[in-house]
Amino acid sequence: MSRFFTPTLAALTPYTPGEQLAVADLVKLNANENPYPPAPGVAAAVGDAVAGLRLYSDLRQTKLTEAIARRCGVPASWVLCGNGSDENLLLAIRAFCDGGTPLAFADITYSFYPVLCDLLGVPKRVVPLRGDFTLDPADYRGLGAAIVIANPNAPTSLLAPTAAVEEILQANPDRVVIVDEAYVDFAGPGASCLPLVKDHENLLVVRTFSKSRSLAGARLGFCVGQPGLIADMNRVKFSYSPYNINSMSEAAGAAAMEDEDYFRRTVAAICETRAAAAAGLRDRGWQVLDSATNFLFARPPRRPAAEILEALRRRRVLIRHFDAPRIRDWLRISIGTPAQMQRFFDALDEAEGAAPAAR
Repeated sequence: MSRFFTPTLAALTPYTPGEQLAVADLVKLNANENPYPPAPGVAAAVGDAVAGLRLYSDLRQTKLTEAIARRCGVPASWVLCGNGSDENLLLAIRAFCDGGTPLAFADITYSFYPVLCDLLGVPKRVVPLRGDFTLDPADYRGLGAAIVIANPNAPTSLLAPTAAVEEILQANPDRVVIVDEAYVDFAGPGASCLPLVKDHENLLVVRTFSKSRSLAGARLGFCVGQPGLIADMNRVKFSYSPYNINSMSEAAGAAAMEDEDYFRRTVAAICETRAAAAAGLRDRGWQVLDSATNFLFARPPRRPAAEILEALRRRRVLIRHFDAPRIRDWLRISIGTPAQMQRFFDALDEAEGAAPAAR
């Protein structure tokens, strides 16, 4: 770094994403990307948007916002779009944690939350999960803080019931509660907190197109909340990045949101593959948490997790390991296509030198 970098930011530890390697014949199961292409209409929609690139993009992302609002069953004024859900998280934390208000989050969760706090100078309140990695709503009472909950959680893959989230909302009526639902589409019916938005002015639900909509490269996300919260976040957005979404990403997102049949088919395929992969790991003696996401969080029975990570990497299979307290013995494995998961298991059996037990 240069000598001109501010001392505060020089001490910042940036977020570490999954490896992005340009290697032939690579099975990439380390970033929770969708293994299937975007909906068929996305390419044509992006192509149609090219002619308009000489103009600035729509400040309000009208077409995309209206498509999201229809799908979520809310007015368009309850929706804000962002450059990935990470930007919406930044906007929310900037809007609702200014002036020394802390942000509370679990000790094992999306590691971007503490990075954003450090970047924005927001105090942190770290709330330990239970021993089984589940959330206890009672731990979120009386914190005097805004709260962010990844639900389903990453990297644990576990889902907290909506009743638990509502308990937290009711215990914190004067603080914003952000529910980060990046993976909720893989959790089944009744998992989303969206139905709670109409009754709780302090609830903000954050979603992404990167997982279930196959648009990680488009950098597109959205959030849903009552109009007051959305107006607050728009005020921040228009103060630093009014044209935060380009025209092609908006077109891609609208087309993906409209194709509900394709969305349901690909989500179902991933959930089916997830179940088979979890069974395969358990047959090999692994401990696997009950996933509500497009990845598995699993603990190997014999070799250290970091060794298995490197053994698979040498065989051109990437998964994810977090060298952090409480989860050093665990690995996160994104769900790929059935063929990709077979490659994973072939490499795993070769690395471990053992075949699965008979069922």
